[in-house]
Formats: sequence, structure tokens, C-alpha cells
Amino acid sequence: MKHTLFERIRVNRPVVDCFNYLRDFSTIPQWDPGVFSAEKLTPGPVRARAAEHSGTEYQLVFHIPKRKLQMRYEQLEAEPNKRLVLSGYSLPLCGNGESSKPGALSAYDEICFDALSPELTEISYRAELTLHGIPDTLLPAFKPALNRLGKKVAKGISDALSPKAHPDATPSLFATLKDRLIVPALPNFGRRGYQQMPDKSLSQRMDGKRVVLTGPTAGLGLSAACELARLGATLILIGRNRERMAQCRQHILDTSGTDANTVFCYEADLSSLAESRRAADAILAEHSHIDVLINNAGALFSEREETPEGHERALAVNLLSPTLLCRKLASAMNEHSRVINVVSGGMYLVGLREHDMEYRQSPYDGSRAYAHAKRALFTYGQELNADGVTPVYAMHPGWAATPGVAKSLPTFNRRLAAMLRDSRMGADTIVWLASCASLPPSNALWFDRRAHTANVLPGTAASARQRQRLLNYLDNTLQAYL
Repeated sequence: MKHTLFERIRVNRPVVDCFNYLRDFSTIPQWDPGVFSAEKLTPGPVRARAAEHSGTEYQLVFHIPKRKLQMRYEQLEAEPNKRLVLSGYSLPLCGNGESSKPGALSAYDEICFDALSPELTEISYRAELTLHGIPDTLLPAFKPALNRLGKKVAKGISDALSPKAHPDATPSLFATLKDRLIVPALPNFGRRGYQQMPDKSLSQRMDGKRVVLTGPTAGLGLSAACELARLGATLILIGRNRERMAQCRQHILDTSGTDANTVFCYEADLSSLAESRRAADAILAEHSHIDVLINNAGALFSEREETPEGHERALAVNLLSPTLLCRKLASAMNEHSRVINVVSGGMYLVGLREHDMEYRQSPYDGSRAYAHAKRALFTYGQELNADGVTPVYAMHPGWAATPGVAKSLPTFNRRLAAMLRDSRMGADTIVWLASCASLPPSNALWFDRRAHTANVLPGTAASARQRQRLLNYLDNTLQAYL
């Protein structure tokens, strides 16, 4: 059985923006509601099929209840700002029920672009679907559903590329109520929350923007780095292991297809303030301007450990080094730059710790020490916003399956495995905060691109006295490294 879908839309975006976004087919989960995930299998820049090589290949996973339908696509043509052509076929079904044979579903997709004006583009989408083994006599039964699918895809493309309204920087009353009741909000910490987002697109280009990112070698940091590179950002990466940094850099180049001269690596163990300072100084010596600083690196330890400089290790990684980087790199940032602090939903449960920040007298609890450090980082960001120079944003990723979570919280990771987000979902709001052109200043805690309150439980909001004690502690601790 064969059926052709055809839709035509117009979007208020330059044709080059539209083509650059849709050229990499791995963005399809952002605009096709039927696709769960997509992976670019061929390393390097997107390429069309030629006599000497195949085209870029992708593997897609579709939303099907109790099953996992996978398809393999190849890029056949990619004429800049004019035309994209891909062909695909299904792989065996996995899950309950009978499996289909490879090739039971095949597709031929064509996307054409027409620049009607410098800021208006017409996009034509055509998909030829072949369901092998199903007689043409059944087409009338399938046709309405298939046509609805085509319209949803066209709407997804239109929504992804259309200019966005300014996001609301103030938590809504409904969101605040759900957060404070806790139980209604918890299911959305998993993948369900991401899947229910009305807009998953990341189409705002970042060409020429310089982004400093800590903790890029795995998990959220690696996913964010790959997506930022795809959007055209120049990456300035800080990590502690030279070999893993080299592997990370190559993975970013392979995944995004970006130029090698747009990814810079700096080695530093962020539990060391001296090494953090050296990395910041090296960055300032080579980069005169920074558009975005993303403090993503984080660590949770089951036992209390001290760094050679005498600081509790979780505090050093999660608070002291991010604060030091903010202060050291401030000279390269301005009011158009932004800082993004990756915190944790765990800080909902704790307030600002006033005494014994280093846990020298108190019994050590790794999860609470981590949450206290993230709460302090969030509060410090609010204090920076009060200065009115470079805006600071804070986000939490929800419950994501990352190597760090698997190592630090193995029981949590195992029991909630079925509902955890993947790292791409967890990193989405990081990339959105970094790339959103119309982002208003905000002291909120961002989650799934929406502003939330950070003070869910009574007593967790920091008082003026607590804030001043935190600032005094940071000033005294970091003074020798500035």
C-alpha cells in the first residue's frame, strides 16, 4: 500500500535559517510528534549520497505503545537553501506482539524551500509512504490517520521555525501550586514532563556566540555541547581529564559536523580552586568576549572528602568553583551575556545552610551536602542579578539517566529507570536558556523551559541575613584566587 502526504507552509524566517535547522534530520523529534528520538549515525557534516560515499544516515525511534518502531534514513540530496531528500526503511519491531520484517515500512521524504522574501520562506513537505504487505484496498481505512500525521508534521515544522513570544519569567500560580503540593509535580520530573512540552524546538542559531561549558565529557554536559555546536556556537570546554576531553571534542565534531576550530578545551579539576583559576586565566588570554557561561559540572559524594586546599569536595565542585568562574570571567561578559547555573530539584528540600558549610562538625550526608551547595549556588546567582550587569539563570534538569546519577545514586537510578529522561531531554532547558534570543531577566528556577518557584517548602527561602552570610563566606574563601 502506498500513500503520499503533501503539505505546504510559510514561516517568517530567512530561508538559510530554515534550511540549516531541517538539514540535520536528527532534529526531527523537535518537530515531529510521532518521533521519540533520533541519532545521527554518520560522523561529520551532513552530506548527500554521492558516487564515492553514502549519504548521512540517521536512526529514528517512533512513539508506539508497548513497542519501539525504529527506522533507518539516508540523506540522498541536500541542495543548500533549496531541497532536502531522504529515504528510509523500518527495522524489526521490538516489544510485545509480532515483529515486522525489515523493510515492512519505507519512506521517501522531500522538503523544498522557497525564499519569498528575506524574512519569509515557503516550505513544501512531501512524504511517500509504502506499507509492504498491506493491500491497496485498505488505503481508505488508513488514509485519514496518515493525512492527520502529515498535518501534524507540517504544524511541527511551522511551530519550530516561527518566531517565539517572550517567555514568561514569572512562575504561574498553577505551576507554583503544583510545585508546593510536591506529589502532582513529581511525575513531570521524568521523561513524561519533557514529552508533554508544547514546544521542543531549538532553532535559534548561535553563530559567533562563545559558550563556556563545564563538565562536558558525559551526561547533560555532552548533550548540551553537541546541541550548542549544531546551533553554530563556539565552545570553550572545561574538564578534568585530558583523554576524556579529547574524546568528548571528537564526539561533538562527529555529532554536530561543526568546524574543528570552533571547539576549545581547557583542562582543570574543578574541585581545585587553583586549577579553576588557571583555566579562567587561560580562557581570558585567548577569548576577549564570552556570551554564555554554563556552570554544569557537578558531583555528589557518599563520604566526606577534603580537597588539597582544605574544602569539602562537593562544596568545591558545586559552589566554590562555579562562583570563582563567574567572578574571574566577568570581565569578558556584559549585559548581553548570560550565566546559566545547573542546579538540582533536590534543593527544593533544603534551605540555605548558615553554619558549618564544610560539614566539619555535622554528620555528613552526601545528598544533602549536594543539595545545600546547589541551593547556595542558586542564591548566589540571585545576588548577582541584583547587581544588574550580566543576567544569571538557574535550571534543573529533572530526573535524568546520566553516568553521574548511575554512580552516585545507583538505587534511585535502578528503580526509576523506566521513567528517567535521557541526557538530551535533561539538557534541553540548558540549551534553550543559552540560545533563546528574547529571554527576560529572572530569579526563577527554570524547568522544561518554564519558570518555577525555588522555594517549595516553608523555611527554604533565604533571608537577607542568610544571603549576606553566604556572600561573606564566598568573599573570604575566594579572595586568594581572584
